[in-house]
Amino acid sequence: MKNIWVKLSVISLVLLNCSKDSIQQPTPPIIEPPKTEVIDPLNIAGLNWADGRDNFVDGWLIPSGLTAGDNYGTVMTKTEAILNGFSIEVKGVNTIRIPINPPSVADSWWNAYQGVLDKATSKGFNVIVACWEGASSKDGLIDDTSKFWTMWDAVVAKYQDNPKVYFEPFNEPHGYSLSQLTTIYQQFLDRYPNLTRGRIILDGQGYAENVVGVGGDSRFKSCLLGLHNYAFWATRTLSDWKTDWRSRFGNYANRTVITEFGAAMSTGKDYQNGNQNDNEIAYIMATSDICRNDKISSVYWPGLRDGDSYSLLSRSGTETNISISTVNTSGVYRIRYGWGL
Repeated sequence: MKNIWVKLSVISLVLLNCSKDSIQQPTPPIIEPPKTEVIDPLNIAGLNWADGRDNFVDGWLIPSGLTAGDNYGTVMTKTEAILNGFSIEVKGVNTIRIPINPPSVADSWWNAYQGVLDKATSKGFNVIVACWEGASSKDGLIDDTSKFWTMWDAVVAKYQDNPKVYFEPFNEPHGYSLSQLTTIYQQFLDRYPNLTRGRIILDGQGYAENVVGVGGDSRFKSCLLGLHNYAFWATRTLSDWKTDWRSRFGNYANRTVITEFGAAMSTGKDYQNGNQNDNEIAYIMATSDICRNDKISSVYWPGLRDGDSYSLLSRSGTETNISISTVNTSGVYRIRYGWGL
């Protein structure tokens, strides 16, 4: 009995003299983040980054989170924070779509605004640069042809050699007939012969609502096609929404980029398991199914736009201290599902 107590005493002394630091802890395993690879022929999985006033603006276009007083360095810093937020909240995103107009490029803002493109492309993002008309007209026509071409001259000269930058000549050209529209597109191609055709996105007729007419023109066979469709345009069943989408891109799925689609995210609707009798739920579910199964590239409207109930994400913080959070997790699920993730 005495020997047992002696042994126990020795063991106790040893344990008391051992500190926590002297005990080697097992090294935790390094967990690699899941690989996310978009499954579509164009590898475009995007979010629109929009001006809080909408992108129909007569002056400078300033995406949410930026301000007119920002310089190039500040725009770079803010873009870094916002895109990091995009990547965390919507895993797999690899593209942003941003607006331009003639004042945004002709005036001093252009020197700062280039920070968005430079930072985004340096991080590996694709950037779709799309031209919007001003707020005063909204007639689906180019506001000033001379200023339009001067704008594109500057943008193309700067970024034509950057393979991450895509060029969308004119958003929602609903003021033009098909022949008028294709004439403008041909002028764009003639004016920029060295611009890679696979980085040019030509909006379909009307509110970019149908790409079959432009897609069927052999002059543009190497260009991509921009398509828009929204739930508030009609009320349909899930099946009918799928049929409607396919009628809009026809035989040109492999060249089509849905550069705008969206529905209310701030209302709390469940786009993952919600009632399909709800038109917006049917629309979002159908859209994601079509994108996944038909391998259509898509860019949600909007990924970020202050004050927009459709915005997938929200922004908080001040100055360069920007945080991004998700508004509707089921919406994120559906958009990523459409990307093949």
